[in-house]
Amino acid sequence: MSKLSLADLWPAIRRAKKPRRRKLVNVLRFRLLAFFAVFGPGFITANVDNDPGGILTYSQAGAKFGYALLWTLIPTTIALIIVQEMAARMGAVTGKGLSDLIREEFGFRVTFFTMLVLGVADFGNIMAEFAGIASGMGLFGVSKYIVVPLGAALVWIMVVGNSYKPVERILIVFSLLYFTYVISAFLAHPNWRTAIHDTIVPSISRSSEYLVMVIGLIGTTITPWMQFYLQASVVEKGIGKKQYPLCRWDVIVGCIITDVIAFFIVLACAATLYVSGYRNISDAADAAAALKPLAGQWAFLLFAVGLVNASLLSAAILPLATAYNICEGLGFESGVNKRFSEAPAFYWLYTLLIAFGAGVVLMPRLPLLKVILYSQVVNGVLLPFLLIFMLILVNKKELMGTYRNSRPINVIAWGTSTVLIVLTMAWIWTTAIGR
Repeated sequence: MSKLSLADLWPAIRRAKKPRRRKLVNVLRFRLLAFFAVFGPGFITANVDNDPGGILTYSQAGAKFGYALLWTLIPTTIALIIVQEMAARMGAVTGKGLSDLIREEFGFRVTFFTMLVLGVADFGNIMAEFAGIASGMGLFGVSKYIVVPLGAALVWIMVVGNSYKPVERILIVFSLLYFTYVISAFLAHPNWRTAIHDTIVPSISRSSEYLVMVIGLIGTTITPWMQFYLQASVVEKGIGKKQYPLCRWDVIVGCIITDVIAFFIVLACAATLYVSGYRNISDAADAAAALKPLAGQWAFLLFAVGLVNASLLSAAILPLATAYNICEGLGFESGVNKRFSEAPAFYWLYTLLIAFGAGVVLMPRLPLLKVILYSQVVNGVLLPFLLIFMLILVNKKELMGTYRNSRPINVIAWGTSTVLIVLTMAWIWTTAIGR
């Protein structure tokens, strides 16, 4: 009985007689308690993926191409689960963060180059998070010169002033607010038949704009920073080999939910903006504002609230991911469970990333659209190189033992890297010849 998985327990309970049913219910209760004990890292990491840059990318996909790009969410969800599972498994088995492993296995020079390039891309994303706070609250008539400093102070106090567990609980609550996008999409009254057809049947175009959007969608769904944050948070929460089977479910549930949310964001914009001919969105707030006359006040409010929530959540997590990445790579103490005096480099870096990220957004006439969009494309370009490091590490027998990748997972992971490289080369080629 104890060997039954969570997925098998409910059918077994329904079939069982009363005495056995009581025992199975107790087993189920125990399993659920054990699951929620490890729940958090996978769910939070995947949901933060729908940050303002991601929301803008999904909104533009719906506004420019209607339902035509919904099919990309199926393969990216599968790839996201594979990649996130590898990162979480390495953290649980080795007890070390991803930067730690890269430095130990590939040397300081490779680690420094990785930190430098990913740090630049992450900083573009951090600016996008604070731009999202400014845009989202701007819909309610609040000046960015008020909300951006307040938002920066709020996320700094939340993370620096707490240990890991309270921070994680706050982040889980923030993550649940993403479901406002689901309701907003239903209020937009999409064409469900077309949406389902375009989700299942791919439509392909060779235009550079289409390829940029596909790379952006993949880049915003599977981002390099996620792997660093997820592995570090698994380690910091103390999840080991024994707890990992339940941690895997945390990863899978988080990955599925984040792409379900993405599906409804694309759906809402396709059903309103694309249909009405409103194709050019300068930021995610434009999508929310455009929904007001097309889908009503409630759709607008829910989309706007979702944007502000996503911005605050991401503004807390992205600097954390970058601080983990750099401090682990350089061998400095890191972690939210440590005090400021115990990990000064970690906390100072986190503080500076928030301060500069928020400060740049307050600069007048900054082309935030280009910063946000191309930070997503840069993620798509950089991801294959990070995946190669991860695949080498996760297949090392002396490092992972029996927890190495299986052949099917290796095929999918290497396939993801290959597809991203091909898409990037196709994008450069089509852009160069002006198509």
